[in-house]
Amino acid sequence: MPDLADGIARFQQDVFPAKADLFAHLAAHHTPHTLFIGCSDARVVPELITQGEPGELFVIRTAGNLVPAYTPRANGVTASIEYAVAVLGVTDIVVCGHSACGAMTALAEEHDLTGAPAVADWLRHADAALARTAGLAAGPQKAGALVRQNVLAQLANLATLPSVARALAEKKVTLHGWVFDIATGRVEALGVTGTETAALAS
Repeated sequence: MPDLADGIARFQQDVFPAKADLFAHLAAHHTPHTLFIGCSDARVVPELITQGEPGELFVIRTAGNLVPAYTPRANGVTASIEYAVAVLGVTDIVVCGHSACGAMTALAEEHDLTGAPAVADWLRHADAALARTAGLAAGPQKAGALVRQNVLAQLANLATLPSVARALAEKKVTLHGWVFDIATGRVEALGVTGTETAALAS
């Protein structure tokens, strides 16, 4: 906690004054252009990766960057997505996976999750990605493939949500799949098939 308190002090003394006009504007305006759905992993920081300013990204972070497919019963993730799309009117949605993802590694290496039943239940939202990599032997290669297939599977889940489906039909929103490599800082954009990739400029 002392480090966090020191960080707040530095923010108030050095950072906030330099951006005082921006924060004064943000106090009355909330108009992010992009919904960024990333992993809860502490090494993956959306605003740092994109060099975005406060107010530009509406961020949802979940273990494994998972998005539950539509069901009539609301949850915090789908409610936040609906708010970003239907109320805030974001024009882009990014689902960003990353290297060395603990959630995907646990699935790829078939870890025993009996001691973490909530985690095991949550990871069922990656079942489609797991099925797509079923032919690969457990291990690092499967984990890397699973990270990519999971991004595509979560984009598919996103499209089942009524607010997103409506925005897609009206061409008001565009979906993007990214994979962030922690060791190199490289961001890879996945094609719709998952086989086409392009490195994004940093």
